[in-house]
Amino acid sequence: MEQDLVTIEIKDGVADVRLNRTEKYNALSPDMFKAIIDAGESLAESKEVRAVVLSGNGRGFCAGLDMGSFTAMGDGSRKKGSTENTLLQKDERVENFAQRPALVWKRLPVPVIAALHGVVFGGGAQVALGADIRIAAPDMKMSIMEIKWGLIPDMSLTQTLRDLMPMDLAKELTFTGRILNGEQALEAGLVTHVSDDPYAHAMDLAKEIASKSPDAVRSAKELFEAAWHADERTGLELEASLQGALIGTPNQVEAVKANFEKRAPAFSNPD
Repeated sequence: MEQDLVTIEIKDGVADVRLNRTEKYNALSPDMFKAIIDAGESLAESKEVRAVVLSGNGRGFCAGLDMGSFTAMGDGSRKKGSTENTLLQKDERVENFAQRPALVWKRLPVPVIAALHGVVFGGGAQVALGADIRIAAPDMKMSIMEIKWGLIPDMSLTQTLRDLMPMDLAKELTFTGRILNGEQALEAGLVTHVSDDPYAHAMDLAKEIASKSPDAVRSAKELFEAAWHADERTGLELEASLQGALIGTPNQVEAVKANFEKRAPAFSNPD
């Protein structure tokens, strides 16, 4: 029986999503691209999911684009239907097929926490950068590695890396393909925390987030994603409209009551 390239388990509002092509370090074949996109899009429709933990099974998070694709490029072959041509195809959406496995997590209405270990190279790093929060093992190896293959990062890095570091550092890492360990990635702003057990740390954080009002958490993510790079008017108006929509709702009232009654809140799933 063929294994699922991405697995999903949902428990207590937390979706445990794992890249599962372990024999290839979860490298990105066309089927793997599709499996990641499908996983993210399926979770976007779920009302029971309040947080997501994204990790990789096996010895690394993701080694980037499957090496077979680079072998074909080295032959000088750009045949119709080749991997690189397929990935650059678009439908009616603004992003192409290659950009979607990272953007799908950025666009998810709930927080996504990536637990990173082993190699997080090239496209794998870009998938991880689509998460809201990243927790890395100390010995993780992370690189914006496309320069090694004579390419540029093209999996939505323009929409993710700009939120994490100044342009000069982003340029340096992109121009050199330098490999960073967990502490170096933390210093550079590529990861949020370093942990000896990034998966357990990520799950604990996801459970904490899942215990909060799901309406408020979703609105907070929407606010940051929509307003962070917007003009002043857009940001202020969005704050006001989202807040106005939350005040007096059952989950907001429950948050207030639970605090005054010194008990755990019992939130309902969003409509």
